[in-house]
Amino acid sequence: MGIEEIIEKTNLIFVDEFEVDEDELSTDAILRDALELDSLDYVDLVVAIESCFSVKLVAEDFKTVDTLQSFYDLLAKKIND
Repeated sequence: MGIEEIIEKTNLIFVDEFEVDEDELSTDAILRDALELDSLDYVDLVVAIESCFSVKLVAEDFKTVDTLQSFYDLLAKKIND
């Protein structure tokens, strides 16, 4: 799956499930700031992403994730490995 499709599907989850303004979803946006999610929302996000992309995410995966681009890159790696 290409990065463009990953970004599109992920952003759709952010907008539909978490009511994030699509204008806030630039690749250099800080994930925590752009999404304004609390810890329970992060659990919901992981479940939604795992369901959409058929991948497994663990806490260790998020150690290097700070921007939306790094999140998209993590998903691309998980999906395409």
